[in-house]
Amino acid sequence: MNVQMVLTDFLDRAVELYGDKEAIFDEKRAFTYAQINGRVNQLSRGLQSLGVKKADKVAYLASNTIEMYEGFYGIYQLGAIMVPLNIRLKPEDYLFILNHSESKILLVDQDLYPLIVPIKDKLETVQQIIVHYKDEETPELGYDEWLGNFDDSPFNRVELDEDDVASLLYTSGTTGDPKGVMLTHRNNYLHALTAMHHLRVIDEDALLHVLPMFHVNGWGSPFYYTANGSTQVFLRKATPEAIFNVIAKHNISIIHMAPTVLNSLIQYYDEYTPPLSEKLRIIVAGSAPPMAFIERVEKEIGWEFIQVYGMTESSPLSTISRILPQYKDLPDQEKYQLKAKGGTQLIGTKVKVVDEYGDELPHDGVSVGEIVIRGHGVMKGYWKNEQATINTLKDGWLHTGDVGHIDEKGYVAITDRKKDIIISGGENISSIEVEGVLYDHPDILEAAVIAIPHEKWGETPHAYVVLKENAKLTEQDIIDFSRSKLAHFKAVTGVTFVDELPKTASGKIQKVHLRKTHLEKSEV
Repeated sequence: MNVQMVLTDFLDRAVELYGDKEAIFDEKRAFTYAQINGRVNQLSRGLQSLGVKKADKVAYLASNTIEMYEGFYGIYQLGAIMVPLNIRLKPEDYLFILNHSESKILLVDQDLYPLIVPIKDKLETVQQIIVHYKDEETPELGYDEWLGNFDDSPFNRVELDEDDVASLLYTSGTTGDPKGVMLTHRNNYLHALTAMHHLRVIDEDALLHVLPMFHVNGWGSPFYYTANGSTQVFLRKATPEAIFNVIAKHNISIIHMAPTVLNSLIQYYDEYTPPLSEKLRIIVAGSAPPMAFIERVEKEIGWEFIQVYGMTESSPLSTISRILPQYKDLPDQEKYQLKAKGGTQLIGTKVKVVDEYGDELPHDGVSVGEIVIRGHGVMKGYWKNEQATINTLKDGWLHTGDVGHIDEKGYVAITDRKKDIIISGGENISSIEVEGVLYDHPDILEAAVIAIPHEKWGETPHAYVVLKENAKLTEQDIIDFSRSKLAHFKAVTGVTFVDELPKTASGKIQKVHLRKTHLEKSEV
């Protein structure tokens, strides 16, 4: 029997098995899964009254809120498509995305509404704006009052197909070129089943939503934690103090986050020593962390550190770095080396490394090439961008643009983005390798390394550095430190000190902005 895999199944299961469980929390409110389901039904009827039908786009500009969580399921009951918007963009970015996506309805938080005001008159397809937590002065529909007009009884859903697009996700742009990634119900459904297995999600878990839900549907977390009837806590302002308070209050067992957030939690812990939860699993993606950092998180803080790798186009998770049973007796340092890698491929996903001709490279931990992915999470394609789809999906494989290798144990290591490789005197330099050395310095909080032009060598590594509070390092100090740890051709030749590094919503450093800034300054 061929049963369609559609995302509405997950909330249905939660309601049937955990309907009376008070499981959905924010700073002030608590709902059972049955109550949330009623609100979802109200939302579906409300959107239907505004003319939303199958395949229409409904956009959300919201932080991690219960209202946005309701949106996933309320939209899907209509067969419509969710378009989550990165809250860190500028009005002109929203203008492009809303028009390009052909969004029909926009739901927006009150504190983000000012970002929409300058572009309202230029929106080509948006027919209605609805505001969460609306002020009296805002001339739009208020979400709660509007929602209250509709019945919360079971909604008569449209017929869904697993190959229907469920999510239209715009890449936040380490390349500066936003593209709309189409993920189907099947993509998201099978990704959820795989992720919940590898992350060991159960009904007794309590998730704190720290990773933005606009980022690849919060890595799909509204799906697999709902399917398991887990507790979910939503935090609009994820400060370190607020995170530690929620961990203690709700007995949080798992958090997904960017490396920068984890870094801020460690700093907060160093200063204030709040109570710790020893059963906490921390799921992190982004730049490979230094081994010393992982060791501190696990040994001193007592949290389990789990590195994952993926991208929007793969739903997103493709690998997970946990210690397989056969390697549990390895020395600690070797285990931390494995944990710092992207990890092993998830069930239903095939990952390989290929050379410039597309030939697979051996699993020797040395042969470096482009990482390509095949699996049930790989996107349907880019919305209204056939050429980009053709360039990215080749012969059934997703070409990630990431460079790395796979070792004899099957662990994938990400060594760089293709565009971030530095070629100096004909030698390839991994910017991630250089950054890893800089992170070993006790006074460096964050570092990013880019290629800059050099008359003799073609390119040399240049570091952008954020120092820890009260640290006093000079450019020469950092150059000397890198030369003491690296082959001299890999060492940084210059340093720019900054207060912060530009990042995407997922915490990835936007090196395209650093390169642009450096080029502009050099031309002055």
